[in-house]
Amino acid sequence: MSDLAHLKNYISELHERYRNNHDGTLATYIPELGKANPDHFGITMVTADGQEFSVGDVQQEFTIQSICKPLAFLMALERYGREETLRHVGIEPSGEAFNSIQLDRSNRPFNPMVNAGAIAVASLIKGDSPESGVNDFVKRLSLAAGRELRVDSSVCASESATGNRNRSIAYLLRNFEVVDDQVDHSLHQYFSQCSVLVNTRDLAMIGATLANIGENPLTHEEVFDMRYVKDALSVMLTCGMYDYAGEWAYRVGVPAKSGVAGGILAVVNRQLSIAVYSPRLDARGNSVRGIKVCTDLAEEYGLHAFDFMNFGSNFIKAL
Repeated sequence: MSDLAHLKNYISELHERYRNNHDGTLATYIPELGKANPDHFGITMVTADGQEFSVGDVQQEFTIQSICKPLAFLMALERYGREETLRHVGIEPSGEAFNSIQLDRSNRPFNPMVNAGAIAVASLIKGDSPESGVNDFVKRLSLAAGRELRVDSSVCASESATGNRNRSIAYLLRNFEVVDDQVDHSLHQYFSQCSVLVNTRDLAMIGATLANIGENPLTHEEVFDMRYVKDALSVMLTCGMYDYAGEWAYRVGVPAKSGVAGGILAVVNRQLSIAVYSPRLDARGNSVRGIKVCTDLAEEYGLHAFDFMNFGSNFIKAL
């Protein structure tokens, strides 16, 4: 069997290995997310030169949820630069749940991957009108995905209707002048960003654009400023998997971000991205199957950033 065939077969093997794993529960605290089919399961890998390997429910759309956070952070950096952006949000792991109502000693959110930090970032990148900021965000993600994306209005409305904890966070941020007085505008931007619909192919292509230092590997469009891609990937590695981030870095060792709709995006710089969709979540809000798939792929192909013996060697050989 060729190395490339082994890679294709291994992804299929992982899908078969974990498709009957029914651990975890749906994110019912957002009512629309509780309507997902818990058996949906898709895996897509896209390389930095645009090769795709997919298995399972890869056309099934789901909302991006918190996977939007590093992308919004990247856009804030592009607009304001590092110094100004970091006046509003830190870059330290919090060790707390993603929706914790807690700020650091400087009264900033700990990082852009938790809700408080993401709301602060949403305030930075919102447009002159609620529609313009959302449209700009969706357009940028569409360029990275290589197809036109859209906001799921039902999920957005569901998030807004049940988002009182996020409103509490937003007004706490307003109290410390982290966000401006357009609190509802900032929340609309945040809820809309989380409600962008993607499938695993979209998500993996967005990740491959990051892996390819901001350039979509198929369209060759310069989507993100390469100067700030490393900032987003760095915070994904240290903070991207909620309060599982430390164990993720230890066991998998690549930048990643999860979302409570069941998506996980992992990025190996200059090499590839992995997107998994499976909506059954563990207690921390991460996809159960998604973590298992990414852990096995990292071990099989030497993807861990500090796997000095095997780093990327098996994967590069396969290609």
